[in-house]
Amino acid sequence: MHAFQAQELVGSIVARHPALSRVFERAGIDYCCGGKRTLEEACRSKGIDTEEILLRLDAATKSEGNEPQVASMSLSELTNHIESVHHAYLRAELPRLDAITAKVASVHGESEPRLREIRSVYEDLMQEIYAHMLKEERVLFPMVRALESGSASACFTCGTLEHPIRQMEHEHEWVGNALQSLRQLSGDYTPPDWACNTYRAMLDGLAHLERDFHQHIHKENNVLFPRASDLERRRSA
Repeated sequence: MHAFQAQELVGSIVARHPALSRVFERAGIDYCCGGKRTLEEACRSKGIDTEEILLRLDAATKSEGNEPQVASMSLSELTNHIESVHHAYLRAELPRLDAITAKVASVHGESEPRLREIRSVYEDLMQEIYAHMLKEERVLFPMVRALESGSASACFTCGTLEHPIRQMEHEHEWVGNALQSLRQLSGDYTPPDWACNTYRAMLDGLAHLERDFHQHIHKENNVLFPRASDLERRRSA
């Protein structure tokens, strides 16, 4: 018997076992924005045998590491975790990648036009992420903390959590599409033989950005948002 079932939601599996995200990453299965699909549906969309993924999950479960169990955190702890881990990483990494993508496009863009496209996509992505983080930190996360503490009535002048959550999920999807464009433009972040060290550092940084954002979006879409929405419904019943 497998540790998981084909009809379990991909996002729920990663919520309970964060380390298993690596299995889905390697298989190219979206567990963040696509986390509400069943494992069977996700495998079918990628042309992957479900039984094979179930076996990989079984093997990975036996060696699962000690990663943060976000599903057991309070809502306030989870919002603090997202800010201190993922937002802090983005604020440190985005400026570095901004400089690197600009340099690579400037030096090699004439001979390799895709690098200019990467630069253009990255600039839009960076601005979107900065704006997105501010909305979470100044609007949504304070609302979630207030809801959990029982003082939500003083903060919900803009209505319920439904609208800001829906807006964040829409922005997550936009970011996911932009990251997919970067992956395609860079050939799955694979450097050509002639690539200089800065070029290689850029691809490594973009690949890491994608991995981190998948974890980031997963924690919000599949853990924080459903739990916060459920708490709000129960409080208003």
